[in-house]
Amino acid sequence: MSEHAAVAKLKGKFPDSVLDVVEFRGETTITVKKENIVDICTFMKKDLGYNFLCDLCGVDYLGQSPRFMVVYNIYNIATKDRLRLKVPVEESDARVDTVSVVWGTANWHERECWDLMGISFNNHPDLRRILMPADWEGHPLRKDYPLQGPGREPYQGRHK
Repeated sequence: MSEHAAVAKLKGKFPDSVLDVVEFRGETTITVKKENIVDICTFMKKDLGYNFLCDLCGVDYLGQSPRFMVVYNIYNIATKDRLRLKVPVEESDARVDTVSVVWGTANWHERECWDLMGISFNNHPDLRRILMPADWEGHPLRKDYPLQGPGREPYQGRHK
């Protein structure tokens, strides 16, 4: 299988930033350094035509290092081509630069990722909770979050 054309162009422009490329079942996933995510996303949009950020989410690999991945699913509307960018994020510095300057929809996706996973986005225009109440403690999609929620008794089953 030959390398995706966008991967070759990305490696040419950012040779030290591409950490890994995986092709599986027709899908291409590119892992890149978080320090260059804004420049890489700008290049993907302006030069390669990936003009739609479909989704942005966080993944928790509890017990591994790095613990988190921020995943960007991008789409080129003209060519109907999808790519996935991933950025590794250490638990000790769970921060990534915002890409809301590249795709406006990232604003809401990044808020959700911060709210539920606790990954913060530098220079975000309005980083506040979007799904959980403002006074909620913790981030419920983290794998170490209490299953019943904070301060709740464990589920004892249905009472008869």
